Amino acid sequence: MSEHKEQNEELEVKGENLEEALLNPEENEKVTEPENETIEETEVPEKDEEVPADVEKTEKTEVSDETEEAEEVTEEDLDSQIANLNNEDAAVLLVKKAKHIVHDAEAQMEECKLLLSDDLKDLEAAKESLEKGGMDECEEMLETLGYSGTKEGGEEEEAVVFETKEEVPPVHIRDVSSGKFTGFLLALVFGAATFIGLIYFAASKIGTTLNPNNILSVETYKNLLAGLGSLVGMDNPMVGGAILAIAVLLVMFIVYKIRVSIKAAGNFAFAKEQLKKAEEYAELKGTCKDEMDSIDAHIKDAIETLKNYEVILHEQKGKLKRIHHLEKSDDESADYHAKSLKEMEDTYELIKTIKEFLNTPMSEEGKLSGKSTLFLYRAKNRLDKMIESLY
Repeated sequence: MSEHKEQNEELEVKGENLEEALLNPEENEKVTEPENETIEETEVPEKDEEVPADVEKTEKTEVSDETEEAEEVTEEDLDSQIANLNNEDAAVLLVKKAKHIVHDAEAQMEECKLLLSDDLKDLEAAKESLEKGGMDECEEMLETLGYSGTKEGGEEEEAVVFETKEEVPPVHIRDVSSGKFTGFLLALVFGAATFIGLIYFAASKIGTTLNPNNILSVETYKNLLAGLGSLVGMDNPMVGGAILAIAVLLVMFIVYKIRVSIKAAGNFAFAKEQLKKAEEYAELKGTCKDEMDSIDAHIKDAIETLKNYEVILHEQKGKLKRIHHLEKSDDESADYHAKSLKEMEDTYELIKTIKEFLNTPMSEEGKLSGKSTLFLYRAKNRLDKMIESLY
């Protein structure tokens, strides 16, 4: 018991140092960077009961390492798959990967928000239960007993328990188009141009001038096709028609392939850029999620502390009623027993400490508040000292 008492005294000294660092802004600005690092290292001292939490943290670290290894393997698989695909198929695969990353990041964030919302409701319920379960009546009894400590301090301010920072701008992953439709249109244009060009070339070869009077004549077209056939030494309209058809289709095919190929190369570069944005977005979301996870753990610890305070203050309420019944006189300045004064002082300090925590926001721009962490530690330490004095 004496060792535990010495440990609590040591923790109290560290807590007071932290309080001075966080509650005195002027002095806090003068603190150098090495001193800040020391404060952060000693901010939340470990206790014997928290050893399993370290084990759990180690297990989470191992799981995180395994997840990172799995992600690296997945990236290697993706690279190997892309290497065996053409640009068009590779772009489609990268876009699917980017969408999957964004979807997972947003889904995890939403789950974290829902969990945090439930925790905040539980915290509010625990706070209300604490007030009704003993704290309000203890304050009334202290005032009735005339304890001077209740007159100290100003008016209480309603604190915002949790506030979110600005959301990460959403990333919209766009599907890539194959370019086949525009390629087909371009092929039609170039095919028509090739057809017209060959017709005029054949007309110049046979010395015919095309005009509205003969352009629709079947005989004219036979002569034109025969002129194209003469390019291979055969004055045959059928041969000329075959040359015309092959030339037009060949030009259309080449234009179509060039368009699709250029579009595929552009899509591949665009898909890689979208994948990079998706990974950066997931990283930012992951950082926000980590902050929310730390606040979530802080709220759970706070709820447990409030429940413990409710039990102790309920017991203190009975003691104050006993003091009022047995020792309170009609005189304004009642003469209380030393033990009774000690009970009133302990009750007042408990209420003051837990109210300091309740009136401090738990987050600052979406991050866990250092003051809230300090005040929760002080509340737990005050409660531990109170419980120790009972045994």
